[in-house]
Amino acid sequence: GPHAVGQRRRPGQAVRRRPLDRLRARRLRHPGHARRPQRPPRRRRPRPPPRPRLGPRQRHPQPRRRRRRQRYVAVGNEPFLKSYNGSFINITFPALKNMQRALDEAGVMVKAVVPLNADVYNSPEKTPVPSAGSFRKDINTLMVSIVNFLHRNDAPFVVNIYPYLSLYQNANFPLNFSFFDGGSKPVFDKGLVYTNVFDANFDTLVWSLRKAGVPDMKIIVGEIGWPTDGDKRANVKYAQKFYDGFLKKMAKNVGTPLRPGRMDAYLFALIDENQKSVLPGRFERHWGLFTYDGKPKFPMDLSGNGQDRYLLGVEGVQYLPSQWCVFDKDLKDRYRELPASVNYACSNADCTALGYGCSCNGLSHDGNISYAFNMYFQTMDQDVRACSFGGLAKIVTANASQGGCVFPVQILSASERVVPLRVLAASLVLSVAVFILM
Repeated sequence: GPHAVGQRRRPGQAVRRRPLDRLRARRLRHPGHARRPQRPPRRRRPRPPPRPRLGPRQRHPQPRRRRRRQRYVAVGNEPFLKSYNGSFINITFPALKNMQRALDEAGVMVKAVVPLNADVYNSPEKTPVPSAGSFRKDINTLMVSIVNFLHRNDAPFVVNIYPYLSLYQNANFPLNFSFFDGGSKPVFDKGLVYTNVFDANFDTLVWSLRKAGVPDMKIIVGEIGWPTDGDKRANVKYAQKFYDGFLKKMAKNVGTPLRPGRMDAYLFALIDENQKSVLPGRFERHWGLFTYDGKPKFPMDLSGNGQDRYLLGVEGVQYLPSQWCVFDKDLKDRYRELPASVNYACSNADCTALGYGCSCNGLSHDGNISYAFNMYFQTMDQDVRACSFGGLAKIVTANASQGGCVFPVQILSASERVVPLRVLAASLVLSVAVFILM
């Protein structure tokens, strides 16, 4: 009979059956016991034919047939600014062609563009009218190649136009020519009348494109706006006036004298950027329609119908504790130590509001010091060590703001919200570990 595998049976020794042996014996005693039907062997799927080897640009999933919201991909931003001293002249056009080739091979209907500053074209000083405009001499050949490439690919010319910069860079520039209410002396050019610098600038580009052989090329205004601080003419009053006139103009679809009709434009910017470079000017950190904490700066009507009201601000913003870092006035005998401390604070924080004609220009000597100290303190997320300055500063709970100058309180960063959760999670793990050990 069956016996245990690997064991030798002595004469007369009973056989110790394993469970499997008992099951087999039971089936032998009951011949009518039905055996479990065996499953048919699985049929292996035929292997697919080997795929052809793809190049690096072809290794991508096939696009779905659906409507896409993306229309353009920007290659760089204002690469030909004069301040860059030609650093990107030799690489921008090749990058543009590579990007468009990759998009075409991917099968997506997206166009590559290069947003350019309005300084890539100009009119001579002797004849400062749009019809005399052309691309800058140092990049004229390159610009002609780029615009013709864009035109062949049915891509638009994206230009960033800032009427404020015309005012900022020229002390003799007429203020009212920056706005749209017609309060300035008009400019006449070949039978056309220009009452604002935006129209004149835009049509200077149109003339430049004509001379480059693409007179019908579409133009998109990639950036346009007005700063609200950092310069004597960068303020809320002028910003509101500019946006009000521009949005009404856009709503009427009047276009420009040389290009009447609808145009596409994007406002710059949504929110202030307090770490942006100030090399072009201290105003660079104040282009936002909203403050750093998501509050609208002034009423406006994006539809252009003139029904100005404050835009909806960000809800649920969490701030650090209501405390400020200020100069300790009891230590005025240590004034000699202050310049180095103030310079250090403003080198690591945003003090652009202290400039001439800016929102905090009217502060006293001590007020300027306190503003600098507080900006650094808030930038460092209210670290108590950031309000020392060699013992010259102290932390107060009374709002240090003065008049129209706001001493801000920093918002709670995402990392600071996560830290308490991590601490809580760690404490729970420790509690569970102690409970298990007990």
